[in-house]
Amino acid sequence: MRISLNWLKELVDITMTPEELADLLTMAGFEVEDIEDRRTWADGVVVGKVLECEPHPNADRLSVCQVDIGAKTPSNIVCGAPNVKAGLFVPVATLGTYLPVIDLKIKPAKLRGVPSEGMICSLAELGLAKESEGIHSFARDDLQVGSDVRPLLGLDDVILDLTSTANRADALSMVGIARELAALTGAALRLPQPAPIHPPSGTGNLKLKISESQACPTYIGTVVEQVKIGPSPLWLQQRLQALGIRPINNVVDATNYILLEWGQPLHAFDRDRLIAVSQKQAKKQNVLQIGVRFAESGETLKTLDGQERTLSEQALLITANNVPIALAGIMGGEETEVSDSTQNLLLEAAYFDAATIRRSARSQGLRTEASARYERGVNQAELELACRRALELITQLAGGTFTAQETADTAANQTSFTCSIELRLDRVNQILGPVMIGEEIGELQPQEVERILMALGCTVSPTTEERVWTVTVPPYRYRDLEREIDLIEEIARVYGYNNFCDTLPDKTEPGYLPIEQMLTRKLRETLRAVGLTEVMHYSLVKPGGERQIILTNPLFAEYSALRTDLISGLIDAFQYNLEQGNGPLNAFEIGHVFWSEEDGLNEAESVAGILGGDPTQGKWQRAGREQPMDWYTAKGVLESVFTRLGLVVEYQPDRRDHRLHPGRTASLWVRGTRLGTFGQLHPQLRQERGLPDEVYVFELDMDVLLGEIDQEELLVPIFKPYSTYPPSDRDIAFFVSNQVSVAELERLIIKTGKELLESVELFDEYRGENVPQGKRSLAFRLVYRASDRTLTDEDIEPVHQKVREALVEKFRVDLRS
Repeated sequence: MRISLNWLKELVDITMTPEELADLLTMAGFEVEDIEDRRTWADGVVVGKVLECEPHPNADRLSVCQVDIGAKTPSNIVCGAPNVKAGLFVPVATLGTYLPVIDLKIKPAKLRGVPSEGMICSLAELGLAKESEGIHSFARDDLQVGSDVRPLLGLDDVILDLTSTANRADALSMVGIARELAALTGAALRLPQPAPIHPPSGTGNLKLKISESQACPTYIGTVVEQVKIGPSPLWLQQRLQALGIRPINNVVDATNYILLEWGQPLHAFDRDRLIAVSQKQAKKQNVLQIGVRFAESGETLKTLDGQERTLSEQALLITANNVPIALAGIMGGEETEVSDSTQNLLLEAAYFDAATIRRSARSQGLRTEASARYERGVNQAELELACRRALELITQLAGGTFTAQETADTAANQTSFTCSIELRLDRVNQILGPVMIGEEIGELQPQEVERILMALGCTVSPTTEERVWTVTVPPYRYRDLEREIDLIEEIARVYGYNNFCDTLPDKTEPGYLPIEQMLTRKLRETLRAVGLTEVMHYSLVKPGGERQIILTNPLFAEYSALRTDLISGLIDAFQYNLEQGNGPLNAFEIGHVFWSEEDGLNEAESVAGILGGDPTQGKWQRAGREQPMDWYTAKGVLESVFTRLGLVVEYQPDRRDHRLHPGRTASLWVRGTRLGTFGQLHPQLRQERGLPDEVYVFELDMDVLLGEIDQEELLVPIFKPYSTYPPSDRDIAFFVSNQVSVAELERLIIKTGKELLESVELFDEYRGENVPQGKRSLAFRLVYRASDRTLTDEDIEPVHQKVREALVEKFRVDLRS
């Protein structure tokens, strides 16, 4: 919200500097992001009158002007603007003037041999326009030459750009900030009080039909006839421009002025156009019926920004004889806007439900100054006052007479605009703590609490109980102040947070990372250590996949779904790097995935990776030929990660992902819990994408992974001494069914070998001639070692025999050795 200091001084007595005011508002919870001191833009610029204007003797596009700036002699100024001529009153930057907008200091100069003593300025050079075709000339001819131009151009003002919290809807107006300053400083408040109006009602030519009374509890429609549309007076245009609103005409500018002054959005319709539009789709009617209803699916409306909008059922509409004419509380329709030919008006002053306008604006991807205020909740109690203020201003600027006014108010008997809250002084001091009173420490006193609350517009009444009040909240704060704690917060804010005593804890302890973040960092370090590069992708992907969650209001229509896995993004990144000549991308990503199921929407965190291409850098030993990464190399990279994390992972055949090779894909399991998937990309997908011969991907469930490594024995490594005695190895070979996995065999061997068995390694597999149908030949090397002695055959053979017997008993293997 941009705040004009000059406008603010009309509403409240303030004498502090802009910097002091900004500091006061910031400490009170309204952060001032920028101070725009417009006075510096034209410091040294005065009113001048062009006495003579002659062509430059040495340049076709320059003119030599004699300009009276109130000095003893006229100034000789060379000007390049095509619209300069004798008799104009113009802004002149005198010698020594600095124009910060264009970063120029005016010095004596010679232009094509002719001296120039100043510069005739355009609005762009003074910061009042982005572009200007020529110099600015004043319309008045009674100006005093040499006088300061800043009051004439509205540059004698300071603009504060401040932000307010979402609960302070009242702060989106000049009146709201004026009330706040009055409470903070105790200054007198002067709010405009428009006179009551008494237009005739019940004339029969205007009716209201509010079909959605919950979405629009109050609607005031006023007919103003015989208005004269034209430009607004200069003071109004300058005030709107300073606060970031483009002037249009006197009627529209009046409604925008009330929007800034009271925070109440209003809208003016061309009444004759309303009747014409409503009769396009409906039979001719003598009565204009203004309605409020939700849109029907497929209805369209062309709004003031020139866009033809297809409406959803969430859009709230203003209708004329049931024909859509505006998006309620957001933007009007183009067909019924006020134009130069408008003679009769319908002024809308309405209160719309905040949640309804928020959904309606979001359904259209549209946010305006009006919707921003309705979404936070405007002051419903002062709706009629804002309407009267707007009508007063319109009649001053455009003339006209009130011929009808109709009001539909369903909120009057349903909702009170004030509420009463019980406030306990003991609770106030308990929450806020001690304060500095002079040089001593004390607590807030009853009279100080009463003063603050009354300054905020509250009515304070003592109760029968000591140190307890009944506080009645003013109408413009009834949405914000609902509980006792809200009042306590206001007391602290107005009293000043810096006036409360510091309370430090007795002991402090060093900060530390949460265990989940610590484990995630360890995982990242491990993945980087094996040569993977971390990448990040957007969560939005193209729609069309299974179980996707589709967004109703996406930033981009082509990326309107949430990703269901990380592998797709990694494949795209791998392909992109190849196409850019950067070689294969061995990378990983940690991020969230989303999917839809019958029981609702789900979200989880995953870690995924991709590996492929030749992992080596120098290829001179292979005459420059690429050697694709094989299954065991890729699996070894993943196994290195698991080993570093202390996990024992089993691999089981898996064919569920159609993007992966059906014979080279495995599901990963940890202690009976599924961890994720590892596999080679399907040859067909690899060929379509133009990828290397073998590319491997993995995706792991972060919740399962972090849960497994969050073990005391893994978080705190325990040193285990190495044996100084030599090992002894034994080989064992056998035929076994193809249905039995190596992981199952290794698990049984380790379990049976117990303490003496140091390691198990599969070193041979054979299928083919002399191997029974449906079986394969496997050979394992078992290494035995003790920590306290050299093992003998008598120590090893009994254990090795148990291993052989266990294999025969459980898996029916045919031993070969």
